[in-house]
Amino acid sequence: MNLILGIESSCDECSASVVRYSPRAPLEVLSVSTFSQVRIHQPYGGVVPEIASRNHLETVNQMIDGALSEAGIGANALDAIAVTNRPGLVGALLVGISAAKAMAYALGKPLVPVHHLEGHAVSVFLDQQARADELPLPMLLAVVSGGHTNLYVMRTHPELWQPDFLRRSLVGRSRDDAAGEAFDKTAKILGFPYPGGAWIDKAARDGDPAAFPFPRALPQKATLDFSFSGLKTAVALTAEKLRSEGTLEARLADLCASIQEAIVDALLTKIFLAIRENGCRSLAIVGGVAANSRLRARLEAEWRSHRLEVPPLFPKPAYCTDNAAMIAGAGAFRFRQGQFLRELDLLSLNAIANPEL
Repeated sequence: MNLILGIESSCDECSASVVRYSPRAPLEVLSVSTFSQVRIHQPYGGVVPEIASRNHLETVNQMIDGALSEAGIGANALDAIAVTNRPGLVGALLVGISAAKAMAYALGKPLVPVHHLEGHAVSVFLDQQARADELPLPMLLAVVSGGHTNLYVMRTHPELWQPDFLRRSLVGRSRDDAAGEAFDKTAKILGFPYPGGAWIDKAARDGDPAAFPFPRALPQKATLDFSFSGLKTAVALTAEKLRSEGTLEARLADLCASIQEAIVDALLTKIFLAIRENGCRSLAIVGGVAANSRLRARLEAEWRSHRLEVPPLFPKPAYCTDNAAMIAGAGAFRFRQGQFLRELDLLSLNAIANPEL
């Protein structure tokens, strides 16, 4: 059994978490302590990097103390410390990395660098009944968030992932905006607060998803890539027309439902194409957009109509957005593989904005 402290500060959430990992057992989250900066960035309509990093400085120690207290353990009981070191805002990453390095060095604990997207990949295994090594493979793993829309084919269980797992298993990605970014940018056009995805989801429940024929880019079967920039332009033009007619407010629910349907359609088209092309036996959706109610409902319907061999897997809602539990979980698997830094070596760990391995 291993106790891993995870630290996440790649963007606008400062989070710490303790996870218990035992071979042949599900990952158990003992604590999560998170400070979200959403209200701080709302006046600006998006994340301001300098503000984000300064706020991390103010809150990171509180989050670590809170996670250890909630887990009921002292820092010396930890087996390792895991921290996000890429990708993300460099200033924000450096805050979490500096805290993790200082803590690991002072305590004499191993330090595990974690790729943020690998954390999202592991989030589907947190506090679930199924063990990571019991899921049917290959699995199509869709990371759908504000910064990424990537498709990976997972052919081995997390305990056996190679260091370059993300690079080797990537089969599709967005060529421009991520799906979550498309939600946020179109929501901003409509006047919703940041982050806008949840607002569109809520407003869309009373709307007609077929009211506006927004584009679904790259429909051809020759690629598993996505594109959402054309949708943003189409929404801007439609909103401008409705405003000039004085009907935007009356048509807002239909507009939101149509935007959401276009994004979900684009996601599902490529997801099911990737499943067929790679012979996948299971599907997991992770990242902030995994919390979208329409995406979940349509995938549930696809499973009930037997297009999916097993039910689609989602993280619990608390683990869809950025959090340290997923970093601790990914760190636990890497720690068991011996992929960690010790003593003076850990002091060389740096922040890297680029997502590539």
